[in-house]
Amino acid sequence: MQHADIVHRCFRCGYCKFPLEYQDFNCPPYRQYGFDTYAAGGRMWLMNAWLNKEIKTSERLAHILYTCVACGNCKEQCVYKFKDFLLDIFIEAKSEMVLEGMVPPPVRDLFKAVSLSGNPYKAPQEERGRWAEGTGIQEYAGQEYLFYVGCAGSFDEIGQKMARSVGALLVEAGLSLGIMGPDETCDGNDVKAMGETWLFKELAKNNISKFNERRIKRVITLDPHAFNAFRHDYAQLGSLIETWHYSEILAGLVKEKALPVTGLKAKVTYHDPCYLGRYNQIYNAPRQVLRSIPGLELVEMERNGVNSFCCGGGGGNFFTDLLGVGEDSAARVRVREARETGADILAVACPLCARMLTDALKAEELDSDMEVVDIAEIVRRAR
Repeated sequence: MQHADIVHRCFRCGYCKFPLEYQDFNCPPYRQYGFDTYAAGGRMWLMNAWLNKEIKTSERLAHILYTCVACGNCKEQCVYKFKDFLLDIFIEAKSEMVLEGMVPPPVRDLFKAVSLSGNPYKAPQEERGRWAEGTGIQEYAGQEYLFYVGCAGSFDEIGQKMARSVGALLVEAGLSLGIMGPDETCDGNDVKAMGETWLFKELAKNNISKFNERRIKRVITLDPHAFNAFRHDYAQLGSLIETWHYSEILAGLVKEKALPVTGLKAKVTYHDPCYLGRYNQIYNAPRQVLRSIPGLELVEMERNGVNSFCCGGGGGNFFTDLLGVGEDSAARVRVREARETGADILAVACPLCARMLTDALKAEELDSDMEVVDIAEIVRRAR
């Protein structure tokens, strides 16, 4: 492990478990299980014992490491200088598990699916792009922007609906954009988060090569996970593309009156995606879009912005479901918090969050009181 010499510095003070106001536990696996083992500090102590050969590599240790959803709350709340390396340390530990062949079966299956199919859904690649049928969006052929929708936008029903909403708005606003269709491949962000760094680099190099072949310079992403990978990890591998999340583009279009809205009477609360917020400090753009709509009342959940509570889908858990869907699962906790605001719409800007929170609403039997809607669809309703 590259940062093995840092692990012992954690004193397990517990700040990593809370938001800034300390009003609730902000670490999803700790909130689920209630043991320090599942918080960042507990993992650091376990890893230190593991590195010192006081405990052995085991399926139990692997499960504990892989329940981390990579939400980044620990990095924000840790009071020590090594906090900037916390997420890297957790990825490095999982990378060791990959090398030792000690990953949970759902994680192993995910790696296999992405490696063989190019996506975690095991779906035929030729089905990518079918979400765009009837939208007028064409395959990329020199347009100003590539619209990269990612795996959830291509294959998940809710993600496809989001992709159509975003794509339709961008076209209506006059943007020149195209998609890669069957040639689009998994961005690999969550593969990296789960420690399969070799597979991630192969996916990244493949995508960068495709971007370069088509002379793609500008990319708009549907998924904050892809946005994060492109903006940071791909840049380190030599990619020169400029990347925006669609909420940034929408905020600009609304400000410039390129997407005039008439209004929408609704009470809305917004959920910050971890890879958009904590990882990339984009908190205002989605809210600017919502606040621009006449008649819409934006109300904040108690935990928002940098203190937002993760939906539980990060770090690959969206596909592996290692945290489960019990009453204390992150997504169910989050929709209960959203309902407390009195909002009738829970706004999202991530297809993974959309799926996690939609399913949680049903599990909580709140789907008759509130709906999960992405910000692009809200804009379309207001036009």
